[in-house]
Amino acid sequence: MPVQADTLIAGATIITLDDERRVIRNGAVAFAGDRIVGVGALADLSGIAAREVIDGRGFVLTPGFVNGHVHITETLIRGLIPEALPFEEELGEWVIPLYKSMTAREQAVGAQLAVAAMLRTGTTTFLEAGTILALDEVAEAIAPSGIRARLGRWSEDRVWEPGADGAALTGAAVEALAADLARHPDDGRRIVAWPNLIGHMTATDALWQAAATMAQKTRTGICAHMSPVGDDAAWYLAHSGRRPIAHLAQLGVLSPAVNLVHMVHVDSDEVALVAASGASVTHCPGAAIRCGYGTTRHGLFPEMARAGVNIALGTDGADNHDMMRVMTLMAGLFKDAREDRSLFPAQEVLAMATLGGAKAAGLAGEVGALVPGMKADIVAHDIRRPEWQPVNDPVNQLVWSADGRGVHSVWVDGRRVVNGFACTLLNEAALYDEGQALANDIRRRHDAARSHVVPMA
Repeated sequence: MPVQADTLIAGATIITLDDERRVIRNGAVAFAGDRIVGVGALADLSGIAAREVIDGRGFVLTPGFVNGHVHITETLIRGLIPEALPFEEELGEWVIPLYKSMTAREQAVGAQLAVAAMLRTGTTTFLEAGTILALDEVAEAIAPSGIRARLGRWSEDRVWEPGADGAALTGAAVEALAADLARHPDDGRRIVAWPNLIGHMTATDALWQAAATMAQKTRTGICAHMSPVGDDAAWYLAHSGRRPIAHLAQLGVLSPAVNLVHMVHVDSDEVALVAASGASVTHCPGAAIRCGYGTTRHGLFPEMARAGVNIALGTDGADNHDMMRVMTLMAGLFKDAREDRSLFPAQEVLAMATLGGAKAAGLAGEVGALVPGMKADIVAHDIRRPEWQPVNDPVNQLVWSADGRGVHSVWVDGRRVVNGFACTLLNEAALYDEGQALANDIRRRHDAARSHVVPMA
């Protein structure tokens, strides 16, 4: 009996990311419902009967990218924060006040803008950074877009103010995370909540342990920022006598469910602990360069890869949500830093942006490759563009020559969410108008608030 499919994309070049890393020219991908039912040479899929046949000539097909770390509600403050601020001043006087001043509607619209940017550049799944304040409103706002997401609220409980009730802070944080997981469970839906933590030194041991227990019971995961700069290590050494990852290992919270983000200022012992635990690491090379973290000087990402650490890639803040630009950076940074051209070849970097991200998101075997039985998350790159021509090595050119502006179509769960370089389920024109109006309001409020701030000495 012929295999039945809803859609067959025929004649494309297919970068499968399967176990053999096949690249199939004049190939085809077929999917029924939300699953892929056939991948191979076009001639070999002649037994598939599809209701819709799409001419794939002139396109390269890839799996959907997985953005391992993104702050989706930052988009409305894009370009607002000065570049040359010290790290502490940027966070304390700009990022955190701006975050906490945003209304639920402003967060929701910012998230929709971030999702539009991700979908239109080929990202089909993302792990949010754990910095949403209005989680329910954001989840509701992005669900119609068709994207797949793991969201997290702003969670911390460290006592910074004298006299604050630490136990009450921890209890409130744990209660809020548990409520999120109950309202947005990981039961097969696309938009789910995770017990994410801000990380750094903001979570007590009790909150880390509670989040780890929640993740285990709900089969979700935890994302947390750690060691972008040396301050995290200095704080942990001063307060626990151990470096951050050694302290988390001592607590027993490291596991394959944990995704540690940035991880620039770590030592070889911490790399070994991460490798032994099975935890993932998400590197955000664009953010690292912009913020001056020293990733090429201090980063041990080649050592992590050799130790078997699963490495994912992320875009981080509001500046850029194009994973293809991130891949280009990752492919080049350590070649230059170590003067070793063998480091992080294009095929390996593409795997980080797909399979590595899928594993960090708890979706290994579900997304990240074009393989029968896996989710129909597919990106069609238009190669009839000058940056692609001529096509000699599709993987190499995807990473080094192209960017997300060449993404013509995107399917998530077999549903076409981008077509003809535009989102099909979002009103982009109305979204841009509302986003600009809300950004203007935020900027006016922030300018007024800063007029009463005494400049730092």
